[in-house]
Amino acid sequence: MTQHIPFTRRTALTAAAGLGLTLALSACGGSSNPLSSGSAAPASGGAGKALVIGSADFTESQIIAELYAGALNAAGVQATTKPNIGAREVYYKAVQDGSIDVVPDYTGNLLLYVDPKATQVSAADIAGALPGKLPQGLGILDPAKAEDKDAMVVTKATAAKYQLKSLEDMAKVCGDLVIGAPATFEKRAYGLPGLKDKYNCVPKQFQPMSDGGGPVTLKALLSNDIQVADIFTTTPSIADNGLVVLDDPKNNFIAQQVVPLVRTDTVTDKAKSVLNAVSKQLTTDDLVNLNRAVSGNQKQSPADAAKAWLKEKGLAS
Repeated sequence: MTQHIPFTRRTALTAAAGLGLTLALSACGGSSNPLSSGSAAPASGGAGKALVIGSADFTESQIIAELYAGALNAAGVQATTKPNIGAREVYYKAVQDGSIDVVPDYTGNLLLYVDPKATQVSAADIAGALPGKLPQGLGILDPAKAEDKDAMVVTKATAAKYQLKSLEDMAKVCGDLVIGAPATFEKRAYGLPGLKDKYNCVPKQFQPMSDGGGPVTLKALLSNDIQVADIFTTTPSIADNGLVVLDDPKNNFIAQQVVPLVRTDTVTDKAKSVLNAVSKQLTTDDLVNLNRAVSGNQKQSPADAAKAWLKEKGLAS
């Protein structure tokens, strides 16, 4: 059965400006501000205070925040969660101003946010460049093996018909293929311009899709209305439908490892060690399964899914 994440990373990222305005207005109006401290969430920063783990406004980020908080609490480091803060433009500032102490992020996009001219593409190069680009008071911990990035995805039938394993293979028949992706893909550097620049791939047609790799995109791909779709790599529908993710040897889609973005003055060495232990064990397959547990038929809460994963990995009892 096909599963999908109804509110995706892509949806949240494209909503950044609106979310920022909403938070600014709610800050003037009172209790609706998700960054305001509630009675159940002690403020961070001082001795004995709980660390506040924030998340962006999409399912996967909420799950990872619960992984961080659950592991910290299991290790005796008091932590609470503050979910659904918004897109990067909002949660980055929340870490800066001390509203939260930790938030899960993605290495490639975080680097481009702090340095739009960055040219690093590999996981190692991006992770190496990031610390030097962050302002004083902010830092990253160890990136996880887990990665969530754009990918060009095809059905098994299309892969067999055109002998596709990589974007280099796709380039050879690109003129016969319709690519479906969000409208922004047409102009973004990693979208059609990147495919043309790195692979000399110009599709027969570009089909804008409105659901960020969700069920509408999936239906179009499975019905062969489009032959190639832009879908995030941790979307359960890829595995659930036996789809093929094409290799990207020239790194058109730069590395996007999950990484904790932290306030360096409130996150202790013990907390860092715990968060690094989570990152050490978290894989891309884990993210797919966690997303499926929350957004699929099981309908688990992010906290319950995180609790089960932490217990399985020996990071909580």
